[in-house]
Amino acid sequence: MSTRHFHTLLAASTAALLLAAPSLAQEFPLTIEHKFGTTVIPAKPERVASIDYAGIDNLLAVGVSPVTVRQWRPMDGFAHTAGPWAEHLLTTEPVLLEGDLDYEAIAATDPDLIVALYSGIDQDAYDKLSLIAPVVAVPADSSDYGLSWEDRARMVGRAVGEEARAESQIAAIDEQLTAIAAAHPQWSGMTAVLGGIDDGAPWAYSAYDVRAKFLYEMGFSQTPAMAEMDDPEEFWLELSPEQLEVIDADVLVYYVTDDLVEKTLAEPGREFLRASKNGGEVFLGNLPVAAMARVSLLSIPVALDAIVPMLEAATDGDAATVVPDARQ
Repeated sequence: MSTRHFHTLLAASTAALLLAAPSLAQEFPLTIEHKFGTTVIPAKPERVASIDYAGIDNLLAVGVSPVTVRQWRPMDGFAHTAGPWAEHLLTTEPVLLEGDLDYEAIAATDPDLIVALYSGIDQDAYDKLSLIAPVVAVPADSSDYGLSWEDRARMVGRAVGEEARAESQIAAIDEQLTAIAAAHPQWSGMTAVLGGIDDGAPWAYSAYDVRAKFLYEMGFSQTPAMAEMDDPEEFWLELSPEQLEVIDADVLVYYVTDDLVEKTLAEPGREFLRASKNGGEVFLGNLPVAAMARVSLLSIPVALDAIVPMLEAATDGDAATVVPDARQ
């Protein structure tokens, strides 16, 4: 997929989402229960620090430009960790945290709320952060990184007083997925895998990983071998070379950046896969991978708009069809 085409898609997606995002008054003080106890947010936050990995997108989606963000996927080369679908919404120059949490740097930005929903903090870190500002952490029944993309966006929206805007954009994404599935009924009879081959060993994101779930919400099914390995606690399947059948799907979406395409094309096991023989391969490339990785209100629509034309070309039944992906 060309960079120009991708930027056209992201501009249309972002505009549609923001137009569908009303702003309704939300009452404060607000009490939020979480795994470390109870947080009271006295008033609508004005200075929000995010220590979440990829936390900037959902804040910007609901009109909040953070004062602090946490570095994640520096290989993407995004300023302030905001992708091209989000950077234009920044109205602040957030402090970028790298490595271990720097409590002094966070305190220096004078936040009135700290968002820690995808951060992996423990009780000690929570206690230290709470001395700076109210902290929103994951619910007691969730693992550190177990929140769905919907719940994560919903909790961010609620904490900053923009729950209605978050709900509106969640609904828009759900509608987009429903429309994609309805427009491609043939996909319901096909199998698909999001994964790849690395040094001879196949791997895949399980059906419980949010990125792979998008494929199945669009109508595709798991391979039989993958379905046999179903485990709600596993989002990643690290396989042996002898388990190539797990990723032997009608469509294989290689979750690879541009620099890994040639290496993947040269993997010896690839030639034995149906997708390789029948033109069912998709090589995502840098920007679609970055968008899928962030799983945010802003990045999901862009990722879907990018991947659908690739899937259409890969499933048209003609092995000669050129898929508009990272191979071009």
